Amino acid sequence: MLAVRLEKGLVQVREQPRPRRPEGFALIRLLLGGICNTDLELQRGYYNFRGTPGHEFVGEVVAADSPDLIGERVVGEINLACGACDWCTEGLGRHCPRRTVLGIVKHPGAFRELLTLPERNLHRVPRGIPTEHAVFVEPLAAACEILDQVRIPAGARVAVLGDGKLGLLVGQVLKAHGAEVHQYGRHKDKLRIAAQAGIDARVARKLPQAEYGWVVDATGSSDGLQQAVQMTKPRGTVVMKSTVHGTVPLDSAPVIVNEITLVGSRCGRFEPALRLLRTKQVNVASLISEMLPLKDAPRAFQRAATPGVLKVLLQA
Repeated sequence: MLAVRLEKGLVQVREQPRPRRPEGFALIRLLLGGICNTDLELQRGYYNFRGTPGHEFVGEVVAADSPDLIGERVVGEINLACGACDWCTEGLGRHCPRRTVLGIVKHPGAFRELLTLPERNLHRVPRGIPTEHAVFVEPLAAACEILDQVRIPAGARVAVLGDGKLGLLVGQVLKAHGAEVHQYGRHKDKLRIAAQAGIDARVARKLPQAEYGWVVDATGSSDGLQQAVQMTKPRGTVVMKSTVHGTVPLDSAPVIVNEITLVGSRCGRFEPALRLLRTKQVNVASLISEMLPLKDAPRAFQRAATPGVLKVLLQA
């Protein structure tokens, strides 16, 4: 079978053996995979990664212990927790110290013709959700995680800093929640997607100072956190959504003096994301820039890293 491999910054497509299916796991045929910023960071050296990336996917189950899963379209949670440690028993399996992570930490990713995941990680995709929309479930769940972590009242003014793939999803999720969202970015074409969702989209020529009680940094850049802190009111909250390879500079003085809360935010529950897609409360179709076959993964990664390009999908 074909599989993508990252090593020393190079993207290659290789023939690999069909993966073995352990007990409790499903064997899944890839339908679509989405290249995200984390995949690009892995290519740049994040986690010293070598192997098959990919954690945003839709697939069809071809073998499983549970017969009712076979033939179903599924998406999968990316953290493979041990299920037995103190953190897992407390419901913190996403932070299990012994976990592996699909396409990121010690578990080959989804950018291959066949992949494996525990059956407990899988969620069926409702028939009304097109496959090209369902591939957004994982990043959309990450956007929804903000509302599980931070209490944002309906009608509250919230700033989203960044107009990339995740930032645009975050803005739409917060808008669907009832917040008054102001989205700041640098690309008029991308901000137009936010504006079409009813979001106040603004080109970030000069960012406001100490104006918002809640600010989400989804810039994907090393200076985004510093900018988000400057935009936050005293005793406000900054939600950190950027995954950046390397050290991020931060002047801690305004955080301490203004008593600003910093919230790290990562993966989220899939159920709210599937519900938003099923009820068509978010528009993900506008985020698709290109779809390429798996064999063209090197070109797909190059396209995904091109300024102005949003989601590039890989089709098996």
